[in-house]
Amino acid sequence: MLGRLWRAAANNYSRAVPGRNNFVHAAHFYPSSRIHYSDVAATVDSAVPDPTVKNFTAKTDVNLNKMFWSKPCSLALPADSPLRIEEPHYEGIKRFILKLMLFYSKQSKSIRGANVIYLRITSQVDKPAIYNVFRLEKTFKTTFALLVLHMWLVLRRLKEEGKEGGDLGQYLYERYNHDVELRVDKEGVKLLLGKWMKNLEKIFYGNIVAYDTAMLPEAKKDELQNVIWRNVFQSDDGDSSKVPTDAALVPLQAMSRYVRRESGCLSLTDKEALFSGNFMFTSLKSSKS
Repeated sequence: MLGRLWRAAANNYSRAVPGRNNFVHAAHFYPSSRIHYSDVAATVDSAVPDPTVKNFTAKTDVNLNKMFWSKPCSLALPADSPLRIEEPHYEGIKRFILKLMLFYSKQSKSIRGANVIYLRITSQVDKPAIYNVFRLEKTFKTTFALLVLHMWLVLRRLKEEGKEGGDLGQYLYERYNHDVELRVDKEGVKLLLGKWMKNLEKIFYGNIVAYDTAMLPEAKKDELQNVIWRNVFQSDDGDSSKVPTDAALVPLQAMSRYVRRESGCLSLTDKEALFSGNFMFTSLKSSKS
């Protein structure tokens, strides 16, 4: 069912005018773009905490006011980068057998590409740096919100490649959905797993509608910042009337700049690097961003 919903949303998206009304038709599935986490995260985060997981609220020595002002650039990995993941090349009988097994089919290549792309997303989201830099506590809610945010960034870029990009986005979404289910299970939600996944699916679609709307040319100046505040920084009580505190405003503004810059960087990343997953999000380990 999740796959069918994504395909329908992707088809609607591809019919929209490029650069405008992105994913706006997904609102027909979930009309509210402000669905909050109170029904899901309260249950997940109340599970017995994993003692090996640290809450990354340590102070960071980076100057957020100076970060993410530089011009966007391609995120593609250099040809000699040790982080590249290349397609395996076989010869002789092994290649012949793999061809018979459809290892080199377009679908198989897309699935492998989607797996590498998702590895890049989780690499950015699961490391301490993103929580330290933006002064976030590492909870299920914030990790899930960051997963959705980075999924949206990549899916937004894939839509620039038309149907081929939309097809790859389908495989990426299926990989994401499987990972989220494992994460929910790991947090201790064993009963009614389908119910929680359905709620998280609603949050996913609600968030991407809000992000796309915030990126429209006619959007208000602070709309993206406000959406990030609601989706990533705000608590789980669902009170949308709360405004950022002085302490939260600086990291919030920095994340808004980060998101706009990463979107620009992905647009400059070539198709080959994108489809193969041979790109990396901007490093958050230093203030030179």
